[in-house]
Amino acid sequence: MPQTYQTLPFHHLESGAGYFRPTQQLPETVAEDDPAVNVMTDLSQVTAYTVELPTPLTKALETMIKRGVRMLLVRDADGHIIGLLTSRDIEGDKPHRILSKAGGVWEDLLVADIMTLQPKLEVLLMEDVAKARVGDIITTLRQVNRQHAMVLDSDPKTGNPAVRGIFSLSQIGLQLGLDIDRTHHPTTYSDLEKAKIINP
Repeated sequence: MPQTYQTLPFHHLESGAGYFRPTQQLPETVAEDDPAVNVMTDLSQVTAYTVELPTPLTKALETMIKRGVRMLLVRDADGHIIGLLTSRDIEGDKPHRILSKAGGVWEDLLVADIMTLQPKLEVLLMEDVAKARVGDIITTLRQVNRQHAMVLDSDPKTGNPAVRGIFSLSQIGLQLGLDIDRTHHPTTYSDLEKAKIINP
């Protein structure tokens, strides 16, 4: 017996309608002994914010502010990660050093001028992160004095290595329930320590 199918009614799209974006629901609060994955931004569940080499630095900064992030992955035309740009790179003395040496103005700088190149990037492995705790990640970031850490995994579609996750010290601080102002300045490990004293 042939199945009868029905047509669905079309409706007008209302003005002001947005669109769904992938979201990862990280727990609002965590403890240092909780699994590390509870504080990892998982790029298999959320969109990675990326930028390309010829992008003006001013535009990259605008993207960071608009998206509320402090780090952008730098990709090539094939989608391969070729570098990393952080707010520390932009706010540090590197742009000023380049301009004083080469001349020009801040608006002339490109992502390519101050990003950290792929050969210099270090990553954590997902297999280690899967067994780690939040406290292990904080200790790891403290040891290398970094705001962020990328997590490398194997892409299930291709079998090739791919950046799977990102750890952010600011995000971890927020989830630990510490009083950290993300808009003020990059969070440091000492900020975490001070906040813990204020909010035991």
